[in-house]
Amino acid sequence: MGLEASLTADGFLTSSLQHLINWGRRSSLWPMPFATACCGIELMSTASSRYDIARFGAEAIRFSPRQADLLIVAGRVGIKMLPVLQHIYMQMTEPRWVISMGACASTGGVFDTYATIQGVDQFIPVDVYVPGCPPRPEMLLEGVMAIQRIIDNEGIPPKVGGKRAPLEIALAPTHEVSPQPARLTVGAS
Repeated sequence: MGLEASLTADGFLTSSLQHLINWGRRSSLWPMPFATACCGIELMSTASSRYDIARFGAEAIRFSPRQADLLIVAGRVGIKMLPVLQHIYMQMTEPRWVISMGACASTGGVFDTYATIQGVDQFIPVDVYVPGCPPRPEMLLEGVMAIQRIIDNEGIPPKVGGKRAPLEIALAPTHEVSPQPARLTVGAS
């Protein structure tokens, strides 16, 4: 009697199967880096032993879009690079997620020129924005964990009108800038 009330409407087997599939997806993200500037160095450092992106199941960095499900756009994107970025996004497997890492990828950063895209979200759906110039590796790891939370809660990204709807989650910085050291004096004290 109490067992039927505790089961979901989908049924025990289907809800458990969906939970298992979401767990498998969140624990085996295969990122595809699209790193063009200084954010790329911070992206590379997340794979080092200090930050160890492998803890989150995302150490299998792929350079083929057909083997990746997480696109990390790190750095500025020029107009000439945009068709390549869109082509890479379209070749990725479904379901796919996108992280916009840094100010240049998210808003164009300090490069307010005709040749720089002022935010990749105008051309591909972005799920998580990681702020900073460049953002620290901890912020990228927080972005990966945000993608994992999305997968746990919702599973496959929703489609609106046949197109993938961007989730547009902006992360808040997780660190405080420490004050500068004592003033430097030159000469005799």
